[in-house]
Amino acid sequence: MPDFGDFDPRSFAAIIVTFIIAITIHEFMHAWTAWMLGDDTARHLGRISLNPAVHFDPVGALMFFLIALGLPGIAWGRPVPVNDFRLRPAGRFGRQGSMALVSLAGPLSNVVLGALAAGILRIASFSGARLGEAERFLWIFMIVNFSLAAFNMIPLPPLDGSRILSAVLPPFWRPVLAPLERYGVPILILLLIFGRGIGSEIIGGITTPVLGLLMKIFAGD
Repeated sequence: MPDFGDFDPRSFAAIIVTFIIAITIHEFMHAWTAWMLGDDTARHLGRISLNPAVHFDPVGALMFFLIALGLPGIAWGRPVPVNDFRLRPAGRFGRQGSMALVSLAGPLSNVVLGALAAGILRIASFSGARLGEAERFLWIFMIVNFSLAAFNMIPLPPLDGSRILSAVLPPFWRPVLAPLERYGVPILILLLIFGRGIGSEIIGGITTPVLGLLMKIFAGD
């Protein structure tokens, strides 16, 4: 498994390429799922596209470069606009359930991408095939995608996990959680500032078990 602690140009390039693919498909799936569930807002804005340029936020992209260099931080793609009033209700969960499906589509796409890389690695291992430099890329591709899925499932706005949590909790909890919509981003920034201390412990405490489970299921680690 590659060591992300020491800078290596090949690993750096692999991480950047992985981020571009992972974020593009992540945001595409948000937009496409919303369209399938009745909201064409993202479609009219050209977000149902596999063109990376329409999904990247300049500051978020800069953060990806810093993370690829080994610095602690959080990064993001350009949020997909969704009008939940235009979504078709998802059974007893209503429009909140549809919003949860739209939110889940992004992290789930990263799980699928990571699983594909893990599958290729396992097949190569069982068959004794040598992948050469491709093995490094596949490991990075798998880990980054699983990490993005785990991070986005943190139940804190604007991350996808908050929308999913809001849908599955009883309705009386929603007004209690509503203030987090305003304070979610500042909280994430504070966690970033204290990234090597309490911030990393909080984020790691949530994401590490999810990442470990994904690795165990798909990579056998």
